[in-house]
Amino acid sequence: MNVGYVSAFAALSGSAIGALASLATTWMTQRFQDRAQRLAQTLGRRERLYDDFIDEASRLFGDAFTHQLEDPSKMVGLYAIRSKLMLFASPCIIAESDVVMERIAKAYQADLAGFETGEHVEGDRVDVLRGFAEACRAELSLA
Repeated sequence: MNVGYVSAFAALSGSAIGALASLATTWMTQRFQDRAQRLAQTLGRRERLYDDFIDEASRLFGDAFTHQLEDPSKMVGLYAIRSKLMLFASPCIIAESDVVMERIAKAYQADLAGFETGEHVEGDRVDVLRGFAEACRAELSLA
C-alpha cells in the first residue's frame, strides 16, 4: 500500500470522527436543553395551578365567614382547579386539596354566630391552606 493512501485515509477518518463527535455533542446538548425547558414549563404550570387554588380557596373561605352556601355553584371554580391539579400534582397535594375543600364546605355549613364569637377560630382551623402550602413547597423544592 502506498504511503500517500495511508495518510489520506488517516486524514479522512480523523475528519469523519471529529464531525461525528461534534454531531453527537450537539444532539446531546439539544436534548438536555429540551428536557430542561420541559421541566421548567411543568414547574411553572404547577406553580400557577397552586397559586390559582390558593386564591380561589382563600376567596371562598373568606366568603364562608359571612355567608351560608346558598348557591353551590360558588364552589365550581375550586373544583375545576382541583381537577387540573389531579393531572399534574402528586397524591400528597391532591389529598391536601381535598382537606382544604372539606374545611371550606364545613365553614359554609357552620353556624355564623360561632364565627362571630370566636368559637370556630382555634389553632390551624382558620389557616386552612397551611397543609396545602407546605405540601406544595415540599414538592416544588424537589423539582
